[in-house]
Amino acid sequence: MRDPVTGFEYPAAWVQRCAVPAQLLLAEQGLAVLTSSGMVLHRGFTTGTTAAAACKAAILSLPGTKIPSVFIQIPCGFTVEVNVDAHAGKSSCKKFAGDYPSDVTAGVVIVAEAIPRPDGIHLEPGKGIGCFIRDTPRYHKGEPAISSPSMDCIMHSIKEAIDETGLSGVLVKLHIPMGEEVAKKTLNSRVGVEGGISILGTTGLVEPWDDHLEESVCGQVSSAKNPVITTGRIGLRYARLLFPEHEVILVGGKIGEALDAAQGDVILCGLPALILRYINPQILDRTGYATVEEFAASPSFEPVMHATLAGFKKERPNVHVVLVDRKGAVIGESP
Repeated sequence: MRDPVTGFEYPAAWVQRCAVPAQLLLAEQGLAVLTSSGMVLHRGFTTGTTAAAACKAAILSLPGTKIPSVFIQIPCGFTVEVNVDAHAGKSSCKKFAGDYPSDVTAGVVIVAEAIPRPDGIHLEPGKGIGCFIRDTPRYHKGEPAISSPSMDCIMHSIKEAIDETGLSGVLVKLHIPMGEEVAKKTLNSRVGVEGGISILGTTGLVEPWDDHLEESVCGQVSSAKNPVITTGRIGLRYARLLFPEHEVILVGGKIGEALDAAQGDVILCGLPALILRYINPQILDRTGYATVEEFAASPSFEPVMHATLAGFKKERPNVHVVLVDRKGAVIGESP
């Protein structure tokens, strides 16, 4: 059985351990993930999917119809049904976190208001949606913190709603009432975003974090043969694709504890920020950059990265580090 979101081929032993066929079907559909224990964890919806649903529902409800749910085509290609509360051009959508309850944006409500216009699609991000206060490798100062896949999803959903209602154009005002408050619990300020939360979503789905196992990750690592350790949900996705024959274990920030618990050779795979800052906490000192992502876009990053990985290999010869970017391409590897 293959995960249609990541392309990961689930080992037959994992499938056999799942005792609930209905749960297994969700994993087969991509709405959940299967773990090595046979437990199925539900994926949630990203802020991008949530915002797209709010926008579409607001438009569809303009004639006065109450809209309880809408179908959204998300960036990974699926069409999912999202619950909304919409009437007379106004809608709200609560972010469903799936089995990732520690997500600080879990349950956040995104609100949209649709106003007919003579022509064209106009999106107006408002209060509670963060903005960039400096230029970054992917965004310019002053831009709303809406990722490209999320923006595409939102605009596509608005276009679908316009086509369905027969409107010639629309203005959609989008805001997040608790966005500024929730943003205080995120890392937005570190990456140059202020005033609210970001609207994100590479696939449109939130990868579940196995919270109930987080306290026992060292036990998982110690009992695994040649494990792959990863730090986050993006790393989990790509580590499974790069190393399909290995058991991939999500350890979050517990890199040191997990490496100490590992028996024999181990692979450490994921995005560069958390891994490089674990290896060298002072990696950004005197670089002039506030984040590893910004540093990684500079010409001086590559030699520093290679030197850092080479030094770490001498400290921990049994650890092979593989760094990937957000598209899954390998950008650095232990010598």
